[in-house]
Amino acid sequence: YFSYQWHMTRIDADLAWPMVTNPGAGAVVAVVDTGVRQNLEDFNQTLFVPGYDFINGDNDPNDDNSHGSHVAGTIAQSTDNNLGVTGVAYKAAIMPVKVLDRRGSGSYTAIADGIVFAADNGAHVIHMSLGGTADLNVLREACDYAAARDVVIVVAAGNDATDSPSYPAAYPSCLSVSATTYLDTLAGYSNFGSSAKGSKIDIAAPGGDSADNNGDGYVDMVLQNTFSRKNEGYYFFQGTSMATPHVAGVVALMRQ
Repeated sequence: YFSYQWHMTRIDADLAWPMVTNPGAGAVVAVVDTGVRQNLEDFNQTLFVPGYDFINGDNDPNDDNSHGSHVAGTIAQSTDNNLGVTGVAYKAAIMPVKVLDRRGSGSYTAIADGIVFAADNGAHVIHMSLGGTADLNVLREACDYAAARDVVIVVAAGNDATDSPSYPAAYPSCLSVSATTYLDTLAGYSNFGSSAKGSKIDIAAPGGDSADNNGDGYVDMVLQNTFSRKNEGYYFFQGTSMATPHVAGVVALMRQ
């Protein structure tokens, strides 16, 4: 289904891949999210390293929501396996860190614990497609801790169509990612700008929208292998959540 992944060719991933051997090899990307369902069919060649579940307090950070698996796919979905779709840095290793429950909710403490865990266990990149309006010391300090250990922290700017800050995206220690459409315009839902309110956008990446400007018969969203309820498949999602893993994948290529 690579032909439907307009977002990969939009960032020229297909031009980057031939320039390196095993794109992303050696890089570890922590996906701090709802977990990752590692037995999805198009993760059959994806590398995983041990993570942790801060929701249930165990070593099985399985995804019971679908969000974490989708963003992990954009980073490192198995590629060149004659199946499904592609990931930006498809030879990078994913570290699943579950800090959000099946409804996509979680505490700032759990998120901070996840960040510190990733930094302490070999992550080169921390990816977070999450955020909130509260600026809490526990979260800021966790991000500063990871950044001081040379970890690149990539965070979704938020989907509130505002220039008000979202945290942890607005912290200086983090790269904040807004979302663009197929037409390279700011997505209508995306947070934006740098203002007196404290918002800070560092970079934009494809997050998609519900139009079909390329005429392929599908919405111009981001396509990856994940699940809906109990049904595995290939799903189009949109949001700054979908833009952010493109950047995390590029950082993994740069780390390599």
